[in-house]
Amino acid sequence: MQKLLVSPSPHIHTELSTRKLMLDVIIALLPVTVLSVIFYGWHELMVIAVSVASCVLLEWAITKFLLKKPSTIGDLSAVVTGLLLALNLSSLTPWWVVLIGAVVAIGVAKMSFGGLGQNVFNPAIVARVFLLISFPVYMTTWAVVDPGNIGSAWLLGADAITGPTALTLMKEVHNVDSSVILQAGSAGEIYDWALILGFAYLVLRKVIKPWITLSIWATVLVFYTILYFAAPGEYLAPGIALFTGGILLGSIFMATDYVTSPMTTKGGIIFGVGIGLITVIIRNWGAYPEGVSFAILIMNAFVPLINKLCKSKKFGRA
Repeated sequence: MQKLLVSPSPHIHTELSTRKLMLDVIIALLPVTVLSVIFYGWHELMVIAVSVASCVLLEWAITKFLLKKPSTIGDLSAVVTGLLLALNLSSLTPWWVVLIGAVVAIGVAKMSFGGLGQNVFNPAIVARVFLLISFPVYMTTWAVVDPGNIGSAWLLGADAITGPTALTLMKEVHNVDSSVILQAGSAGEIYDWALILGFAYLVLRKVIKPWITLSIWATVLVFYTILYFAAPGEYLAPGIALFTGGILLGSIFMATDYVTSPMTTKGGIIFGVGIGLITVIIRNWGAYPEGVSFAILIMNAFVPLINKLCKSKKFGRA
């Protein structure tokens, strides 16, 4: 008589692994990462290097000396967190502020919950919000480089000129002509088409499903359209609102995080609509000119409730 073997799930395995998924995310981030370094120069290269190295080293140290477990840095999730954190910061951010951000992202938001797969909030966003509240001056000092003379960023440094973002201008002064909007902001906000290219790559590779991202975009466009036509000149045009600030970076690479987003398509749409709505509210009536990070964190907290409301059909059920 043959022995009956009983083992825990999963019972069906594929070649897909966490490392391969993270590698795809890194590849999707490469266009905007490379272009941000070209645009902002060695300042941005320093921010990226410190952020990635700190995240990787901190995760290795915590797993080895505190958790007494095998190293998990091989899954590349720490590299992704480091890249996302760097792209959410100004190129002028001091190295020690970046290091503090890495400690918060890895030590507090990720490893204190048990590591990858158990964290409640997206680590990179937790770090960004913490730094924004703790070091508002460093987090709101932006470099402005003349696009026609990008090479000057390498020779003179991107801190030659600083300026406000378009969202800050709209917050402080109404009726800002869209033709004078400055492309200042975090490194990940500077090239929209590079982010969209990364989004297309992730969707084609089936790393993410597009519903969360598209529902965020649709919500922002709908509500900004209503505001724009209800009070012309008081609010950004819908298209400018979508492509200004951190909506693309947040909606593509952080709202779609497997661990901190809903499991079902219906839940993902609810999640995305909530992020889009909260973003619009904070941008226009909150204390901060940008609300994407806060919106994602707030909706991260609602994910367990959304998953309970939008349950997947049980296997074998119609």
